[in-house]
Amino acid sequence: CLQPAADLARRTEARAVVALGGGSALDLGKAVGAIAGDTAPAVAYQLCERDFPAATLARICIPTTSGTGSEATRTAIVTRADKAKVWLWGDAIKAHEIILDPETTLSLPAHLTAQTGIDALVHALEAATNGNANAANNLYAHEAIRLASRNLEAAVADGSDLAARDGLQRSAWLAGIAIDNGGTAVAHNIGHALASLRPLHHGRSVALGMIATLAWNLADDDGRFDAAARAMGLAGARDLPAAFERLTRAVGIKVSLADEFAGVTPDALAAQMARPENAAMRLSNRRRIEDGDLLVFAERVLTQA
Repeated sequence: CLQPAADLARRTEARAVVALGGGSALDLGKAVGAIAGDTAPAVAYQLCERDFPAATLARICIPTTSGTGSEATRTAIVTRADKAKVWLWGDAIKAHEIILDPETTLSLPAHLTAQTGIDALVHALEAATNGNANAANNLYAHEAIRLASRNLEAAVADGSDLAARDGLQRSAWLAGIAIDNGGTAVAHNIGHALASLRPLHHGRSVALGMIATLAWNLADDDGRFDAAARAMGLAGARDLPAAFERLTRAVGIKVSLADEFAGVTPDALAAQMARPENAAMRLSNRRRIEDGDLLVFAERVLTQA
């Protein structure tokens, strides 16, 4: 829907875009604001293949979910006609103004609160532990980890808990800043690949990717996973895989993909993970990922129960 929305903005000579909603709505609004000043097709801007026009529309973001952190990033994820999830990136994507109001999230159902909230936690964990992690960015990432891990279960259990909603919304925003500075890693590589093959909520898909890879990533920890674990209230990195999986299951996120991904082979998923649009997330991972590792991860995520 990016192309029709950009065309509408051009025809009406819009001067601003107000994006109200979850991550997809925010990404759409930001992308429209970035490309409406040109006549090139929307797909021309994927993966930084074309510079954005000099003239852009003002972009205002009002998130109604607490997960993607899209309000804080210079990235927009869109789905191509072939179902591949691709990204647009640049300063022209970033919002001019952000309005955070936890009351806009009060009507979010429990299952979406869970899946968007776990997305914020994955963002923060990956920004704090990938190859781009640094002490300055960890000011955002670690606080996002703390807020998500302390408020997610409460917000899922009682959707009217405004304090928990506020904590989650601030977590998502801070995690958005963190990934805007440092990017994500292998859990997002897997998550994007999964969603390119079958309809799957982004938060759930990246959570499953993290469960499948977290213990593997800890093998050569230089202290960054340990620091992230302590931000989550744990004794150290060794407790992180079990704690993350416990939280994922506790908020009701289904770990098994047996029903939705029947017929999808590990080879097919690994091939999707290796595609160019997923390369940046693979390369950002601190521990080097070989082609053989992709197949191992694919097998794990498809057989988790």
